[in-house]
Amino acid sequence: MSILIRPLNAQTDRDQWQVLYCGYADFYQVPMPAEKLDLVWSWLIDPDHEVGGLVAELQGQLVGLAHHRAFARPLAGGTGLFLDDLFTAEGARGQGVAQAMLAELSHLAAQRGMTLVRWITAEDNAAARRVYDKHALATSWVTYDMLV
Repeated sequence: MSILIRPLNAQTDRDQWQVLYCGYADFYQVPMPAEKLDLVWSWLIDPDHEVGGLVAELQGQLVGLAHHRAFARPLAGGTGLFLDDLFTAEGARGQGVAQAMLAELSHLAAQRGMTLVRWITAEDNAAARRVYDKHALATSWVTYDMLV
């Protein structure tokens, strides 16, 4: 079985993307009202918005998603690709979907002249961290959120 990684298609992917994104939100116990779904989808299909989306397709079904955006790296004098969301459908886990998504994100960043792909994950997300540890270095940086 071959995993196809491709950009989101505004005409055909909304329903399957929504199922995946709601699964992602459920995993992190984040409410996903219809208004938020509509807003995020509008960002993803707008070619002028900073957030882009990729999907993983297996046997004609979407089984994974990745949302990403560029970010400036002033100390490095360059840019990077920030991976905001990565999710694989439960039934497709262990089949290389996350690895294929990470490889495509790396390729996309290289094409754009970026120096790295960066993301965060929950400290207790052991399954994801086992995959991530094979593809990237965990940093010693501590993340803070300042609510406004």
